[in-house]
Amino acid sequence: MKISQIGAATAASVLALGLAACTDSAKDNGSGGGGGSTFKVGIKFDQPGLGLKEGSTYTGLDVDVATYVAKELGHKPADIQWIQAPSAQRETLISTGQVQMVVATYSITDARKEKVSFAGPYFIAGQDLLVRADDTSITGPDSLTGKKLCSVTGSTSAQKVTAKYPGVQLQEFGTYSECVTALVSKGVDALTTDNTILAGYASQPQYKGKLKVVGKTFSQERYGIGIKKGDTATCEKINAALTKMIDSGDWQKAVDKNLGPAGFTVDKATNPPKQDPCS
Repeated sequence: MKISQIGAATAASVLALGLAACTDSAKDNGSGGGGGSTFKVGIKFDQPGLGLKEGSTYTGLDVDVATYVAKELGHKPADIQWIQAPSAQRETLISTGQVQMVVATYSITDARKEKVSFAGPYFIAGQDLLVRADDTSITGPDSLTGKKLCSVTGSTSAQKVTAKYPGVQLQEFGTYSECVTALVSKGVDALTTDNTILAGYASQPQYKGKLKVVGKTFSQERYGIGIKKGDTATCEKINAALTKMIDSGDWQKAVDKNLGPAGFTVDKATNPPKQDPCS
């Protein structure tokens, strides 16, 4: 009788532990630390001023825009789970449902619209070049012939350079931070991407005086918020949130806070931008 009771008690204990573990797992997967439903947002983890992860802290313009939009969609900051979204993986993250939206210096292009939908734009940047501070040979894209140029796989920057400047020796890395490391060590001669991203790297303490932005843009990059293909309802809600952020002055505050320290000059002819119609 005692043995049976012990066995029953043991079984009950095991069952209780199992249920507790399942409950904890559900909390981890569903609460996002805030008691509500988790809202997964893809951002870059290595772009100072835009999307940067330092320990458990996330900062940058993309982070602030995403947080504002998420709030307008009914999600508290504590509900947000930040997911790393490398350039080459953004469409996959959205289409497979690994994130609800991507806010990661994600330029709106016709090719990308075939796979995902976009809300926005929320900012308009331009492609530029980052070089070593003592390099006077590179003054713009026309002076890149024979030079080793770094960009990121899956980025519009790499695609545009290949198409327009065939004399360039393009080297594609997984992240822009890898390109910066290669530039400082003289493994490449220049890095190309949006001027916002380049200014952020140039302003980092470890690179001050070592790198400079050429300052000759040669494209227009319209940053959008990537969502599931065909989700017009969510697109319209996000656009309404962006309009509210701009009209309230919160957009300007976010821009000043995140891009101001890099000495970045915002093109007021294009910013703040008007949002595209959802389709």
